[in-house]
Amino acid sequence: MSRPDDRPWQTVSRFPTFVDHLEDEGAFSVREIVANLDVDIPVDGIVYHDRGIRAPGYDATFVHEPQRGRPAFSLEVDTIGPRNTWAVFDAQLGWDLYLLQTDDVAALAWVSDEEYKTEEAATFDSKIDALGAGRFSFGVFLYSGSDWEERVARIEGTDAPAYLKRDDGTPVIPQTPAEFYDYIGSSATELRQSGGGAPPYLGILELEVTVD
Repeated sequence: MSRPDDRPWQTVSRFPTFVDHLEDEGAFSVREIVANLDVDIPVDGIVYHDRGIRAPGYDATFVHEPQRGRPAFSLEVDTIGPRNTWAVFDAQLGWDLYLLQTDDVAALAWVSDEEYKTEEAATFDSKIDALGAGRFSFGVFLYSGSDWEERVARIEGTDAPAYLKRDDGTPVIPQTPAEFYDYIGSSATELRQSGGGAPPYLGILELEVTVD
């Protein structure tokens, strides 16, 4: 169903034991994952992607969350400046982790079976086809050099907790927390408690995007 010309990501690699490995290890960072790959990907910093919200940081750490009353894992971003970004996910939905690569950028993305079945199965033959076409709700983009410096300057030039990307890829740069929350149509408390208003099949339980 999908066509090669529709794939902005040239290479997609799947890590199917992601959640089991995280449960065994307790925690591991994005930089640790990349360092253990048999590919050379320079990483000066990362940008957490959550359905258009973009939160830059120096690293991000996946954490097994055994105390939440249901199988869960979180991602905690080592953010730039006085910002806080973390998300909690329902580990019961059948997650796979993917490495996505082009000539210019790489990313890690995690997609649940439920997201694929609900949003992409009618269009793409497999999760890998959907990921290759850039169809994923959650990911960490890996940057280095001037690309990373540009993203640091972008967020340091504001008092907002994060910036945003429109569907066409153009950035939206709120200047204050109030402007950020107005744009996404949610307060910080509502965002945290509802996982950003995500439907249940996306598997996000909580989302914190704040600035102190």
